[in-house]
Amino acid sequence: MKAIVGLGNPGIFYAHTRHNIGSIVVKALCRRHNVKLARDKYVSCYTAKIRIEGREAVLAIPVTFMNVSGLATGALIRKYKLDPGDLLVVCDDLDLDFGRLKIKSSGSSGGHRGLESIIVALEENKFCRLRIGIGRPPGRIDPADYVLRNFSKVEKAQLGDIVSQACLCCQAWVEEGISKAMNLFNREQHEK
Repeated sequence: MKAIVGLGNPGIFYAHTRHNIGSIVVKALCRRHNVKLARDKYVSCYTAKIRIEGREAVLAIPVTFMNVSGLATGALIRKYKLDPGDLLVVCDDLDLDFGRLKIKSSGSSGGHRGLESIIVALEENKFCRLRIGIGRPPGRIDPADYVLRNFSKVEKAQLGDIVSQACLCCQAWVEEGISKAMNLFNREQHEK
């Protein structure tokens, strides 16, 4: 079994913000596979199970705030007895151009507090992550404020395609592994 965790902040106020792109992708995966998320109070997540080419995956959105995502993610890993390498965390990235995808098998948090929380909870950084570029804030906008703002009209017009590509990347990771997903999606984004 694999686990795909979409990071974000809980509640309607944050639902369409840049910081919630991970949870937006997981919700889109649920729609693609015709499943509904249900609250799992034992892991502080909304979860659903899907099958991709015969491989089972649990989709999860923590109900914790971003900065303590590790609490829910750690509980999810323990519940399903998964190795950290069977975890894919989907999150936003300020340092990638808007819409660019980058999937990796491990690494630092890069300053992302949700990823940092997961690294602390798992006591290692050898889990996969799909970073989705939201770009740097324009002008003098504080990055902490920028990530909590809704997408602009121009960004919203492109968001469907970006989320669709992210879903395909997640599915490739489940079906064919991290190396294949990296070859397909890191290169494809680089060539655009």
